[in-house]
Amino acid sequence: MMTTMLSPEIVTVPSLVDRCDSCSAAAKAEIALTSGGSLVFCGHHANKNAEKLTRVASRITVEDGFEWAAQSPPA
Repeated sequence: MMTTMLSPEIVTVPSLVDRCDSCSAAAKAEIALTSGGSLVFCGHHANKNAEKLTRVASRITVEDGFEWAAQSPPA
């Protein structure tokens, strides 16, 4: 049996108003978890944990202009 991993939906918004759950800096990414709930991270913590976050996310919302490590560059 083979399991297929789906990439989470990535949405860009003009700005986020929340604060990072790790350090209280301005949020750059909000991660909606497949298990329910969400996490919010500054740019540093979002990029530091990008690989792990993509495994547990159903949707990722990033602030416009933020270069997230797990986001593919536009074609």
